Amino acid sequence: MAKPRALVTGGAGFLGSHLCDALLGEGYTVAAVDNLLTGRRANIEHLRKDPRFELIERDINEPFDCGHVDYVFHFACPASPVDYMTHGIPTLKTGSFGTFQALEIARRYNAKYLVSSTSECYGDPLEHPQKETYWGNVNPIGPRSVYDEAKRFTEAVTMAYRRYHNVDTRIVRIFNTYGPRMQINDGRVVPNFMKQAICGEDLTVYGEGSQTRSFCYVSDEIDGFLRLSRSTEFMPVNIGNPTEFTILECAKAVLKVAGSKSAIRYEPLPTDDPKQRRPDITKARQLLGWEPKIGLEEGLRLSLDYFKNEALQEKA
Repeated sequence: MAKPRALVTGGAGFLGSHLCDALLGEGYTVAAVDNLLTGRRANIEHLRKDPRFELIERDINEPFDCGHVDYVFHFACPASPVDYMTHGIPTLKTGSFGTFQALEIARRYNAKYLVSSTSECYGDPLEHPQKETYWGNVNPIGPRSVYDEAKRFTEAVTMAYRRYHNVDTRIVRIFNTYGPRMQINDGRVVPNFMKQAICGEDLTVYGEGSQTRSFCYVSDEIDGFLRLSRSTEFMPVNIGNPTEFTILECAKAVLKVAGSKSAIRYEPLPTDDPKQRRPDITKARQLLGWEPKIGLEEGLRLSLDYFKNEALQEKA
């Protein structure tokens, strides 16, 4: 019997590469499509000699056909503030043209489809914690809109293909995820703090550090993706850690784990930076039997050696 085949767009990225690992572990053969705009060959180097894995280096915003697949995982998109602020137009194109291309492949081969959306769909939320039924509070013309609105449009296209073309779709809304293979300069909270702590630099906290985030370790996140992929749920599902930390608390946790004596430096709060972010994961618990297992301090310890190595390579 032939092994099932999966297409992972953005397969050389942080989450995409971990997903490739997990799918191979589930018995899939995997085709990863990535133009390496923000993905890295280093993330999939360990798979290079695996005959069940192939990297297709190309832009998913252009029509392509990777051959028959049983599942499409659409994970392509710049996800860090540094990346989507730098590559705003490609971010919008991936959320629109790229999503159409991924859905067309799923439609062509009658494949199942799962797309990575984001908690940024909730914007600076007026509802707390955020349930999947909340429509959000997003600035459609602000500097972050290239990412926020790209993902909101991605969800709209996905639901349209389900309604009009009967594509078997799933939508995961991802909350702050961290772990090995993140870019150390990608502008997100954990890599920023880890790099600064390891290098003996002041940790940059924006505002008073009272804004909150919920941090999910990558292995927990991937487990949630796989559970959702095997389910029949087609409406959005939050996959994130519901334990909420202030940014200042996160900074202190990083200092503790890294054994760093760095100070904390306060800077003005960026435009449209959400003041609070915490997922309501009732749906994931009830439908998928999923909840995270790894707390923030444990996850930071699991990530420390990776970030130390990245910091050393950057200095070299």
